[in-house]
Amino acid sequence: MLELFRHIALAAGEVIMNVYNDQMCVTVKDDRSPVTEADRRAEALILSELNRFAPDIPVVAEEEVAAGRVPKLARDTFILVDPLDGTKEFIGRRPDFTVNLALVESNVPIAGVVYAPAQRVMYSGSGGIAEKSTFGENTVLCTRKRISTRPRAEALVAVASRSHSSPETLAFLAEEGVTNYRSVGSSLKFCLVAEGEADVYPRFGRTMEWDTAAGDAVLRAAGGRTVTVDGAPLSYGKCNQASDDDFANPSFIGWGQA
Repeated sequence: MLELFRHIALAAGEVIMNVYNDQMCVTVKDDRSPVTEADRRAEALILSELNRFAPDIPVVAEEEVAAGRVPKLARDTFILVDPLDGTKEFIGRRPDFTVNLALVESNVPIAGVVYAPAQRVMYSGSGGIAEKSTFGENTVLCTRKRISTRPRAEALVAVASRSHSSPETLAFLAEEGVTNYRSVGSSLKFCLVAEGEADVYPRFGRTMEWDTAAGDAVLRAAGGRTVTVDGAPLSYGKCNQASDDDFANPSFIGWGQA
């Protein structure tokens, strides 16, 4: 499954970059979040490939859900897709946007791929093994190496959302004594913790499962963990929630090594 995700993410990245390098049209969804032709084209390709190679696994994809097309999850295994995470970065011509694919089993993201096509960098993780790959022209593999979280130091380095900072995030950083942090878009924040470039990624505010599952899978495979503010592991497949929409996440914190 991880190799399939890698293949699909690379292909989706090519579609996205074709739009990125051309004139893009931006519209706004009902939740007031932006969407571009790149989101739609990439998701169409991803769904087509998943239907071709893994037709028996339900797929929950961001734009499909926005259009009201949500599969029934009658089993514990399903795939989460965000075809273009970091649309605001994409629109702003910043390179930290990603393609996210994750396999969820029994509420846990057990395999995930995060691909940043503008940077030609891919992170993947499953079964306790996390890797970082780089690509050249025509998506030719240049390097692939194992990555892992780093031991916790006295002076923590944090990564935080560029587009979705909050007073709660700043309060958390102050409480943990964090003075050094980077603002990054998309699920790359999980990946920077996974490769030992940072120690913690706090996110206070609403996200959706397709935003987090792939990066979360990479972080867990690299030796980290993602927990809610009460310390419970962040779970997936959250349907029929009393206080929020299906697949909506609570606030969470992604940690490297304890």
